[in-house]
Amino acid sequence: MLSVIFLMIEPIKILLQEFTPISLSEMEESALMKRSDTKFLIPSHQFPHIIKNLTADYFILEIDQNRLMTYHSLYFDTSDLKFYHDHHNKKSNRTKIRLRQYVESNLSFLEIKQKNGKGITKKTRIKVDSLAPYTIEQQQVFIQENTQQALELKHSLTNRFRRITLVNKTDKERVTFDFNISFTTELGTEIWDEVVVVEVKQEKETSGTRIREVLKQFHYYPFNISKYCMGMVKLYPQIKYNRFKKKILKLNKIKLS
Repeated sequence: MLSVIFLMIEPIKILLQEFTPISLSEMEESALMKRSDTKFLIPSHQFPHIIKNLTADYFILEIDQNRLMTYHSLYFDTSDLKFYHDHHNKKSNRTKIRLRQYVESNLSFLEIKQKNGKGITKKTRIKVDSLAPYTIEQQQVFIQENTQQALELKHSLTNRFRRITLVNKTDKERVTFDFNISFTTELGTEIWDEVVVVEVKQEKETSGTRIREVLKQFHYYPFNISKYCMGMVKLYPQIKYNRFKKKILKLNKIKLS
C-alpha cells in the first residue's frame, strides 16, 4: 500500500508552484556553511498544510524547472562506529563524514559536518567525481586536515531522500523538508514514508521567523534527530541505542499515526 506522502507528490508539486523560485547560484550567495540547525519531525499528511503558509515569506530553490530535489548519500564511520557512538553518548564535539550526490545538480561532494559544544554546525566539503567508497581513500589529506585525525573509514550506511529547500526572503535562513527517506545496508532497508524531517538553518538561532511560527501553530516543537543515527539503530540490530529510545518511540508513533 502506498503511503500518504507518495499519494500527495503531484498535489505537492502544485503547491510548490505558489513559491517564487531562486537559483542555486543566487542561494549560494548567502551560503550557511557555519550555522545553527534546528530540526522538527512532522507527519507527512501535515506537510501540505504547513508549507502553504510559507509562500509569502520564502523563495524556493529551483534547478532546471525542478523544485523537488533528490539526494543520495553514503555515510562513513570507523570500524567501532566512533561517529555514531559520539552522538549517542552526547559528546559536544562530533563529526559525520559522507559522500553526497545532488542528483538534479549533477554534483557530488565529500562533506564533513562538525558540531561544537555551542551547538554550531560547520560543514566543509570538496567536489568529487564519484560516490564510490574508494573516493574516501583518495581524499585522506582533506579529511585529516579538517578533522585533525587519522581515520580509517568504512562505508556504514546509504541514505536516499527527496528535499524541498526554502530560502527566507529577508533573513539569513533556509528551511529544508526531507521526505521519502530510506536507509540501506547489507542487512536490509528501512523506509520512512510517513515522516518529514524539517530543518531550520540559521546563521544564529532565532525563534521569530515565519517557519517557526507556523510549526508552533501546528504544535510542532524542536526535536533533535539525526537521520544517520536513526538509520543505524534500525539496521544494526546489535548497536547500543538506549539514549535514543525516546526518539525511536516518537518516530514510531508518528509513523503509526
